[in-house]
Amino acid sequence: MVKNTKLAVWLEEIKELCQPDDFIICDGSDDEYNRMWDILIKSGVARQLDHDKRPNSYLVRSDPKDVARVESRTFICSEDEADAGPNNNWIPPDEMRKTLKGLFKGCMHGRTMYVIPFSMGPVGSPIAHIGVEITDSPYVVASMHVMTRIGKAVLEELGRDGEFVPCVHSVGLPLDDLDKDVPWPCNPDNLYISHFPDSREIWSFGSGYGGNALLGKKCFALRIASAMAHDEGWLAEHMLILKLTNPEGAVHYIAGAFPSACGKTNLAMLIPTIPDWKVEMVGDDICWMKFQQDGRLFAINPEAGIFGVAPGTGMASNANAMLSLHRDCIFTNVAETDDGDIWWEGMTEEPPDHLIDWNGNDWTPESGTLAAHPNARFTVSAAQCPVIADEWEDLAGVPISAILFGGRRATVVPLVNEAANWIQGAFFGSIISSEKTAAASGTIGELRRDPMAMLPFCGYNMADYWQHWVDISKMQHVQLPRIYYVNWFRKDADGKYIWPGFGENSRVLKWIFERCEGSADAVETPIGNLPTMDSLDLSGINLGQDEIAQLLSVEIDGWLSEIPLIEAYYTQYGDRVPQALRQELNSLRERLENAIPADG
Repeated sequence: MVKNTKLAVWLEEIKELCQPDDFIICDGSDDEYNRMWDILIKSGVARQLDHDKRPNSYLVRSDPKDVARVESRTFICSEDEADAGPNNNWIPPDEMRKTLKGLFKGCMHGRTMYVIPFSMGPVGSPIAHIGVEITDSPYVVASMHVMTRIGKAVLEELGRDGEFVPCVHSVGLPLDDLDKDVPWPCNPDNLYISHFPDSREIWSFGSGYGGNALLGKKCFALRIASAMAHDEGWLAEHMLILKLTNPEGAVHYIAGAFPSACGKTNLAMLIPTIPDWKVEMVGDDICWMKFQQDGRLFAINPEAGIFGVAPGTGMASNANAMLSLHRDCIFTNVAETDDGDIWWEGMTEEPPDHLIDWNGNDWTPESGTLAAHPNARFTVSAAQCPVIADEWEDLAGVPISAILFGGRRATVVPLVNEAANWIQGAFFGSIISSEKTAAASGTIGELRRDPMAMLPFCGYNMADYWQHWVDISKMQHVQLPRIYYVNWFRKDADGKYIWPGFGENSRVLKWIFERCEGSADAVETPIGNLPTMDSLDLSGINLGQDEIAQLLSVEIDGWLSEIPLIEAYYTQYGDRVPQALRQELNSLRERLENAIPADG
């Protein structure tokens, strides 16, 4: 079955190292998927939900010590520490390999080694890449069935001499003959999620949780892919992709980067409030973009599924997400209802009178604890989203007209701001921030910078990543998308949100669409191009002129106060910060100072 010489040799090496009792090459079939659930149910970690309420869906409860990504145990093992940058945890490759060799030696004794050939992106797409994950977790196999394209078609695409990213995972709990297995095996005291960007490898030990164990997710799709993109002249980004269609049938595709808790998933599945406008989802989390022969930047969603945070998701906040979950789902660390369904905080206005919580204990509203873990997840095929775009699996990808960057800011940052050019757009991306504290009084709260929403996911020095964005603008014969900085979270003096958000964000998307078409007006300001009062469609929305003015205002003093904070943030990256971004910052300061009236 394995024709690829490099893969065959590597598999023998890992078998010898990990010493599994059995060895299976996954074929991606429904029978294989069902066998994984038979194993997981028998082990006691999973149960099948009521078939009439949620057909072919399963509930899994993890070990309480293994519930989320662990950034402190995530490592970039580049040859040079400076190449990893202050944004990453660095360990020298030789040192990490020695540690991993000791941990992985015999780690699969008593278990089955599963080999998962997977494609990130539609099989055969020129933007896609192939990986092979080795794991001893049936939960990982089942989840990879949903999250990626796996099996025989991938091996055929790989061929005899194709390249792949090797990914090795183990729960880190070997079994001796007398050992009794546990429902959710893990080894949280010896946790390593290690990336080798120079050799394009991923090694993960000790966790069974998705973000640490589904190695096609953040590990490959962002950390390793970002290093590949840097070397090869493309972009691997933590971005949604949406398709926007106007009433006349014209289409633009938009990518967008938003840190957590900034409305990214909601935007990807937006229900517009403007009549006859349509939003469809191409991807909700990750975007790979490459320039095609005509110079346009084309994007694919490299994932096949959605790995979403359940708490806070409901019909009121994201109806399309909820409608995706009607069948064929994996739910991890949510609560179970008495009638065999699932529940989490935010799913309904009022909780049920009784639940079994994510720890398997009886729960009532009086319990004083959360019924679902805050990082509880749903895993579902993207094809089940009711607004999935028809072209989401097109091999060529979709052409990107605009890129959005957004944060959560109560002050200073306006509702929408168009960059004058790609470099200013890259500057906007580098300063994305969210406030940790309330800032209703007009002063700047404590800011957490998350440039391009990539801070935990960039596989190399963030300053070099910024330079890569700058270098993209120097490529010959390319058509660069417009870039926008958006902020749905402005507050008034009383600390109340001014902009209603959710479906009303379609009004901002409409202006961006019309800017791409050349039919919407903007006014040049010291910080970029803002909508004119008349160009933003606010018909039927309950906002006064003062509120609209505040949403679109240029807060000279606020921006001037922020510039030293940006300078301080850049300082940690030293001389590697692109000169173009420093010049952009200096130019911003000059424009702001020149905008101050002479009488000050």
